[in-house]
Amino acid sequence: MVLSKAFRHLRLLDRERQERAPLFEAIRHYCSLDKAPFHTPGHKQGRGISPELLAFLGENVFRADLTELPEVDNLHDPDGVILEAQALAAEAYRADRSWFLVNGSTCGVETLVMSVCDPGDKILLPRNCHKSAIAGVILSGAIPAYIEPDFDIELGIAHGITPAGLEKALQAHPDAKGVLVVSPTYYGVCCDLQSLAGIAHSHGLPLLVDEAHGPHFAFHPELPLSALEAGADLVVQSTHKVISGMTQASLLHLKGSRVDPNRVRNILQLLQSTSPNYVLMMSLDVARRQMALQGETLLGQTLALADQARSRLNRIPGIRCFGPERIGSTPGFYDFDRTRLTVTVSGLGWFGFDAHDWVNEHFHVQPEMSTLHNVVFIVSIGNTQRDIDRLVASFTALSEQGSPQSQAMTDKMQRLAQLRPPSLPPQRLSPRQAFFAPIHRIPFQEAVGHICAEIISPYPPGIPILVPGEEVTQEAVDYLLLVHEAGGFINGPEDVRLQTLKVVQ
Repeated sequence: MVLSKAFRHLRLLDRERQERAPLFEAIRHYCSLDKAPFHTPGHKQGRGISPELLAFLGENVFRADLTELPEVDNLHDPDGVILEAQALAAEAYRADRSWFLVNGSTCGVETLVMSVCDPGDKILLPRNCHKSAIAGVILSGAIPAYIEPDFDIELGIAHGITPAGLEKALQAHPDAKGVLVVSPTYYGVCCDLQSLAGIAHSHGLPLLVDEAHGPHFAFHPELPLSALEAGADLVVQSTHKVISGMTQASLLHLKGSRVDPNRVRNILQLLQSTSPNYVLMMSLDVARRQMALQGETLLGQTLALADQARSRLNRIPGIRCFGPERIGSTPGFYDFDRTRLTVTVSGLGWFGFDAHDWVNEHFHVQPEMSTLHNVVFIVSIGNTQRDIDRLVASFTALSEQGSPQSQAMTDKMQRLAQLRPPSLPPQRLSPRQAFFAPIHRIPFQEAVGHICAEIISPYPPGIPILVPGEEVTQEAVDYLLLVHEAGGFINGPEDVRLQTLKVVQ
């Protein structure tokens, strides 16, 4: 019922207005003029670019690489075509206000935290948040109160937080200033955002959503409900991840009155470049128009390709690619984005990292990411039937290779798959205090009892095991060493081999 309401919104869009791409149109017009440029950038619309680079990229990308000019507006104080383009984005996504982001969703997620927290304020957030959320905590001086995400022991990955988990956290932290949620996850799994919004709002708190991987949800009825439709107050979307924005181009949306839009604007002026890239902003304008006018058709084709790929992959011996059948299988698996393919290869005796490299080397199939047991693929409006055929062929061939692992390593891999992440370590300092404190490096196995000064996040399952300000526990050390020994990737520390660790002096 809710999905159909969200879909009907698309039919109500003013198509004549949405056919406009005001920033793109203004840039295109400006590039047609015979100007004598005495402003940045120094290449002067491509005239000073290396001929080799110019031949490779073409001249228009450099002609469109402009600066804040009256004809093309100013991102930080828009009153012309950028203001109009952002208003059209807000209309398309059903936000009250939208901002273009040229520093990626990283600065957007940092803004989520900073928009509601002053130094010393507390924010509730999932332990499997993106490291930009921790950066936001450090920048704002907030105190994080972590909510344990639902951990799927069968798949070995973390899903979203649950309504029960949020209620429990709010009982323990009634002084929190906001709730930050990640939905969907990297694996396409979505939270029950409507329930989470209702709970947060009943406590007078805004719901902040890192929806980086869901910029397409609002434009097809078979996709999960978008965060804004579900009642979120401030939402970040990576327009470049699934739809056609260029890399580093994202959107930030506000709805309702629980977050001050002037504060959001002021924070973005702090975090965003004062020399925003007009090519990135132009791509945001056109990507919005494409989704508003053609999103249903393009995403319908994308869903059909992804469904076909999933069906064919699941017929390969030893391969598993979960889908909508797992909705409701655990409390945190509320909904699912079918355009995301998570291919589990542990049944073949392969590590996800090795399978990632193998399909790329032998079939030139480039995944998005891999974990110890999984290889993750994003199917988008840019993929074709040929891509799907090559993907399936690569895993068919991989299945025929047999296990490359020794029996001892295979046994260890299976044991690791059953492990849950260790319990949360004690927090001794705020992340900001630990980040700016004097630090030194010590042997990793001698770090127990010290205060961590780095973010340590292994795959699997992608949940930070240690963040700045937390006491290093023996349980955390043992877990991290086991993941590393089994071939897991350790993200965050300077020494990814885990020979040493930065700790507070």
